[in-house]
Amino acid sequence: MRKILATFCAAVFALAASAQTPQLKPEVFDLLNLDHPGLEKVKALHSAGDQQAAAAELLNYFKAHKGVVTRDIKDVTKVKINDNEQKWADEALEHTFFVHKGYQPSFNYGEDINWKFWPVKDNELRWQLHRHKWFTPMGRAYRVSGDEKYAAEWTKQYIDWIRKNPYEGDKENARFAWRPLEVSHRLQDQPLQFQLFIDSPSFTAEFLSEFLVNYHLHAEHIMGHYSKHGNHLLFEAQRMICAGTFFPEFKKAASWRQSGVDILNREIGVQVYEDGCQYELCPHYHLAAIEIFIKALEDASINGFRDVFPQSYIDTIEKMIMFYANISYPDYLNPCFSDARLVSRKSMIKSFKQWSELFPDNQAIRYWATEGAEGSAPEYLSKGYLTSGYYVFRNGWDMNATQMIVKAGPPAFWHNQPDNGTFELWYKGKNLFPDSGSYVYAGEGEVMQWRKWFRQTSSHNTLTINHTDIQTTDSKTLLWKPEGDIQVLVTENQSYEKLKHRRSIFFLEGKYFVIVDEAVGAEKGTVNLHYQLPRGKYTSSRTTMEFSTMADDGVNVKLKCFGPEGMEVEKLDGWVSSEYMKKVKRPHFSFNVKKMDNKPVRYITVIMPGEGSIEDTKISASFIDPYFKQNSLSLMVKVGKNKKKVLTYELK
Repeated sequence: MRKILATFCAAVFALAASAQTPQLKPEVFDLLNLDHPGLEKVKALHSAGDQQAAAAELLNYFKAHKGVVTRDIKDVTKVKINDNEQKWADEALEHTFFVHKGYQPSFNYGEDINWKFWPVKDNELRWQLHRHKWFTPMGRAYRVSGDEKYAAEWTKQYIDWIRKNPYEGDKENARFAWRPLEVSHRLQDQPLQFQLFIDSPSFTAEFLSEFLVNYHLHAEHIMGHYSKHGNHLLFEAQRMICAGTFFPEFKKAASWRQSGVDILNREIGVQVYEDGCQYELCPHYHLAAIEIFIKALEDASINGFRDVFPQSYIDTIEKMIMFYANISYPDYLNPCFSDARLVSRKSMIKSFKQWSELFPDNQAIRYWATEGAEGSAPEYLSKGYLTSGYYVFRNGWDMNATQMIVKAGPPAFWHNQPDNGTFELWYKGKNLFPDSGSYVYAGEGEVMQWRKWFRQTSSHNTLTINHTDIQTTDSKTLLWKPEGDIQVLVTENQSYEKLKHRRSIFFLEGKYFVIVDEAVGAEKGTVNLHYQLPRGKYTSSRTTMEFSTMADDGVNVKLKCFGPEGMEVEKLDGWVSSEYMKKVKRPHFSFNVKKMDNKPVRYITVIMPGEGSIEDTKISASFIDPYFKQNSLSLMVKVGKNKKKVLTYELK
């Protein structure tokens, strides 16, 4: 019995070892242009029928080849590695793979790697496994340490992946392993790994042939399966430029590169609105689009073909940067609208420094790149982007500023959320009304339930009926007045078939905000006005419909809502997430009014940020016009010891 078991174990081990052993792929020579300069010996040996010698000569060629460089690694002798990368490289030796920042500690995928292992039914966890994020850290660890174990293990894992994830294999697995976005990710990263490992004894002629055949298959897959639209298409196009640039020896390299160039030149006009916002209306993917367009430009510049991108392409990038800077806060952080997650101050300053090199004459970009030491902030304060529906009220550019960002734009798609009219409010270094965020993307079971919760309209600072998602996201700007002591924004969205939502926001003296919400139409039910408050202690009164925070740092906000007789306040579940798979509770209140007929439901909300205790500040507000008017509004507001203010507008 022991002998049988030993024989079985030996057979399993041999099978696993064979799955990781590279084989010479003679078809590689059919994929290469053997007339490419430097491949003369390879061509001669191949023509003579000595494929093994031709493969060995091909390896010699690539080891000596220094003509093409990548943005990330210009000199392999100066490669560095940080602590996290070292950890990922070491764990990968034991098949514990860094797949996703949101799932830590990382999962182990078994001694015999199971590429179909799906420990949490989150699609991102399965997709991103096939991005092989730990491969490049293994390469860095090899270059820094010189330890062959990293290279030997990388080549085994690379071949193991090819064997277990065949191109024409299991369709269910292929939707993860061969999704074009993941394929393009590998196309981008494998040239880095090629640079890092090419001098290793484990990088044999046989392995090289497998690598090149696999890389060619990846590029051809993208050529036939580009995504239809959105950021995926941009990522894929930029990475095809990378593929065609780094491996010009392939017969199809020029067509790969040109396809990427053509798509980016076209899509920068399709996906970027004239005001500079990427059309998914998500800060995270807007930033990603900037990086994509710049990466392509850099690849072109360092390899001698920058002129394929016209000046209009470069001008649009500058416009996109200015948009992003305007919707960011003085601490460089971003609003978490749609599927955005918080960036870090450090990473954004680094980005602004890079952008300043690209646009040295832009004094505002220089100002942000140097943290205000050089250049100058824009002369304007409040800024509106009417096409994309982003509006910024602000009274300054420094850390003591008050800034509200409103999102009320046109239809978008997957990464956009049904949140028209929502806002964030930043005051003296603190986000007082952070957006709920996204928490997770897509998957099965509980993952999808959380996805729906964070996406739903009622998880934002806006209006619903019966707590249901709005059916249409197509806000129209009726008025934008960004100057003076009383600044005004009026937007309107046909949120439901029989109910439109008009939101009017007044920014008074650069200090506080008055928001008027009007639900107009024949729809019947309960109108809900949602507010997501910051985490922490607060006082409240259901009688006076007001809430005041009591923060330890002394930066507070008071909110008071005025509505029709019979308005009730309801406490609901509230969460906020600024990182993937991380969430914390926070207060969420809904001001509810029963709507039984065609009569509009109208609210006034006063939001006053301040320092110290502000809960005793008296606030009053009322409509002067007792009824909704299509083309005008008039109301009275008094805050604290200030005089009463009459707020009005008339639409043309």
